[in-house]
Amino acid sequence: MSERAGEEPFGSGKYDVLESLDAALQQLEQQNSGDTANRNDEDTDSRGDVASSEPISGDETRATSELTGDDVTDFKHVEVGLQETAGEEPERFIPDPEVTRESSRLEKQTTLDDPQLPISHRMHRFTLYESASKYYITGSDITDKQFKILKIDRTAPPGQLSIFEDSTRYTKKEVQQMLTAIDDGNKATGGLRVRCNFWGILGFIRFTEAYYMLLITKRQQVAMIGGHYIYQIDGTELIPLTTGASTRFARDRNPEEARFLSILNNLDLTRSFYFSYSYNITRTLQHNITSQRVAINAGRERPAHDYNDMFVWNHHLLNPAVSSLKNAYEWCLPIIHGFIDQAALDVFGRTVYVTIIGRRSRFFAGARFLKRGTNDLGYVANDVETEQIVSELRTTSFHAPGPRLFSSPTYTSYVHHRGSIPLYWTQDNSGVTPKPDIDLNLTDPFYQPAALHFDNLFERYGCPIYVLNLIKARERTPRESKLLHEFQNAIAYLNQFLPDGKKIDYKAFDMSRASKTRGGDVIGNLETIAEDIVRKTGFFHNGNFEEDLPRVQNGVARTNCIDCLDRTNAAQFVIGKKAFGHQLKALGVISTVDLEYDSDAVNIFTHMFHDHGDTIAVQYGGSHLVNTMATYRKINHWQSHSRDMVESFKRYYHNSFLDAQRQEAYNLFLGNYIWAQGQPMLWDLSTDYYLHHTDPRAWLDRTRRSYIQWYTPEFLEQRTIPPPPERYKEQLVKGPISEFDDYWLEYYRPLVVSSFLKVYAYRINSTNRYLPERPRKDSKFDFSPFVPRLDPNRPSPDSPEKKPPRKGVKIVDPNSENDAPRANAKPDTRFAPAQPSILREPTAEGDFVTRKPENEPKPADKALMTQWTLNQFHHNSLNPSVTRDQEGEYSYYVSHPLNLPLVVSSELPSDTNLMYVDYVNSGKGDEEAGEIAAPWDTEENIPYFQDFLQVEEDPLTVREEDWDKKRYRAFQQWLKGKSLFKQSKVDPEYKP
Repeated sequence: MSERAGEEPFGSGKYDVLESLDAALQQLEQQNSGDTANRNDEDTDSRGDVASSEPISGDETRATSELTGDDVTDFKHVEVGLQETAGEEPERFIPDPEVTRESSRLEKQTTLDDPQLPISHRMHRFTLYESASKYYITGSDITDKQFKILKIDRTAPPGQLSIFEDSTRYTKKEVQQMLTAIDDGNKATGGLRVRCNFWGILGFIRFTEAYYMLLITKRQQVAMIGGHYIYQIDGTELIPLTTGASTRFARDRNPEEARFLSILNNLDLTRSFYFSYSYNITRTLQHNITSQRVAINAGRERPAHDYNDMFVWNHHLLNPAVSSLKNAYEWCLPIIHGFIDQAALDVFGRTVYVTIIGRRSRFFAGARFLKRGTNDLGYVANDVETEQIVSELRTTSFHAPGPRLFSSPTYTSYVHHRGSIPLYWTQDNSGVTPKPDIDLNLTDPFYQPAALHFDNLFERYGCPIYVLNLIKARERTPRESKLLHEFQNAIAYLNQFLPDGKKIDYKAFDMSRASKTRGGDVIGNLETIAEDIVRKTGFFHNGNFEEDLPRVQNGVARTNCIDCLDRTNAAQFVIGKKAFGHQLKALGVISTVDLEYDSDAVNIFTHMFHDHGDTIAVQYGGSHLVNTMATYRKINHWQSHSRDMVESFKRYYHNSFLDAQRQEAYNLFLGNYIWAQGQPMLWDLSTDYYLHHTDPRAWLDRTRRSYIQWYTPEFLEQRTIPPPPERYKEQLVKGPISEFDDYWLEYYRPLVVSSFLKVYAYRINSTNRYLPERPRKDSKFDFSPFVPRLDPNRPSPDSPEKKPPRKGVKIVDPNSENDAPRANAKPDTRFAPAQPSILREPTAEGDFVTRKPENEPKPADKALMTQWTLNQFHHNSLNPSVTRDQEGEYSYYVSHPLNLPLVVSSELPSDTNLMYVDYVNSGKGDEEAGEIAAPWDTEENIPYFQDFLQVEEDPLTVREEDWDKKRYRAFQQWLKGKSLFKQSKVDPEYKP
């Protein structure tokens, strides 16, 4: 009994009832040897109680209920499906006495990775329970019929992660019975408490002491692809895997641990991080559908986990879970960093979804001036893969009617790429200039980093690679042009070894010079280039070989400028717009590939791409886009120019003061820096160069790639899509399609009570907001989203949200000719009594109103200008008038030069200013001696005047003896922070 002090069920304890439980377990093991297959012999308690560490099956749980005498019932389940934010945690676990339904165990107890398991039982909701020495996590599927349990030991030594996964799947009643038994066995130490409800685990991370578990506590739906939701992370919680209260651990941790936590907090995980339970967002749509077809044709119901390691930003946090758990991806969710947005086009009742996904690479990731060019592994800075998916929702899933698995012809996609120039170059941002010089640090005659980079592009996208280089070609002081010539040489060197027809297409276009040249057509040139790119690379269009001939994208357009932000985003928009037209034509929505600017479809696509560029710019440069499509189209020139200046200042500020902190957070979260005993701390490193490059000591052991055969021939082969699956055609007729795809339960969620305002398809951004509230009566309104909207009264495309009508009172002038006559108006109003009006000022003579002819203007009283009406301002502007005093003053001003005497005399006019006469006479001097005296010609002023004429060797240097001079006093006040000008009361910031 003393050895079991502090232990708990699931199993251990210190009570007599749990001793009986151990005896019952041994008896059950002898009776049913098949249950031992689901037990993990490696999860043995460190205190020697082997039986206590084994999971409790359903039968064992029922035996526990009998031994303890407790009525084990269904637990009080928090319906997190009704809300997108995890609920608040209660103080203590309270079992619910009411059992509303009975559930049966699955006939097959298999794991998620087992091909025979229906994938509709993925876990979507999780609850964290805590006891004095353990954490328990229960996961449930969408239907709340299947549950699994994960146990984490809080007493593990520092640096060790002790996790036990129970592979058995439980019903709701069985898992409640187990939790009740654990609660009863730990009442002496506080029992079992609900810590929080959450939506998934991001992983586990360790700094200097214990491990932390990072949980997703809030989420938001941002897109839907094939019936599978994509969520944005809106809230996270970092939980230390230690014993005792978290507040005590936060108080007792060492300073280094606290500083690591503060660095990690600089990375905001609630901005632009996305995940999905059932759709692989790390891969393109073409890759996902192709892999699904290959897997089903090979006899597997679904492919194995095939996440693109390049875009999994929590890869470092997932490593401990992957090494400890058999089914790590049941509990942990891969996330991407970038941008996701979705909008709907309403084409006369046909709904077309437009989705833009931006995936940022985790390799060589960092801030703007701190990560330039490439590393020695070929990974470039600001590497972003952009995919635009255009689909028509005639069917929700990827399957065609029949059913034909993953053969729906209503899905298309196009992928393009952006990334820094793959050369060794940097920019020193230690100075104050906003555009530092570009330094080519290392010249590689064989261009090995560029070779590795393009070989990786061939592997990901195929052939051809179309390089669009937008940097400046002509500069007074060579800056960007240095990279232009070196990049051209690199492409020329690599192309000489590629086979004919597989060479890299290179196009240089000085976009900045074209936009500043009078008559330069930036958009027109980009449209021509975009048509050539789409024609060479093609796009992906799913379908069946019998009815709809599918298409596959081969190759990619790689666009770059210096930052890969402003010019690159504008060029990618034009390329995407051209591909958008091809995708709509392939879906049968339009008959031509050309889309007009200022149409609803292009406006909403522009808005999405503008948000995409802003998000990527904030992540890499610290501010929004400086030059947008409005800048290059020269729309709202003055307004966009002022906005561009503000964004330039913000970008300069972030690059100068905040980028270093952001870079430390990236290095810590991505695992580029891992603390080790005896190694310098992250904040003590003078540079993070060796965190992003390979260890120089390993260069000698690394296999050197061929300088000639720098590419992989298999990557140059033509991409094809396999035929649609026919293996399970007979099985699909008998069984449900949910055996292969759980989109139905995930998208429609039949067990959740909701409303239209909470349904994603109802809240999605749509072109309907561009339509007027009511069509105009004078013309027939065209509801097509592909017609240009040039109505000046229409809401601006940049701000498409219609403003609500302002409440107010409409003032109608009864004497206005433009107003329609009222029904009770008198036929003749010439002799009607004068009615007051704020729009007109009638002339009253006697008791009646007489109208003067319009050609006889009446001089207005300018003293009452503040009370003038709009009509009075208009009238006086067309008929100006002046007073008699003003007329006399103006006449004197005009005739004064004509009255000046031509012969100078000693007689002074009567209105002469005597002070001015004295000032003039002071400079006459002694006329007889022929000298002219100056007003400063006095004994006390002569030394100052001579000192003023004396020029020092360094006239711009202000010395200490100069501070007493009057001309430096104002400058001295300015140095102290005082203004040179006094604030007036007109200034809104004036404070008396």
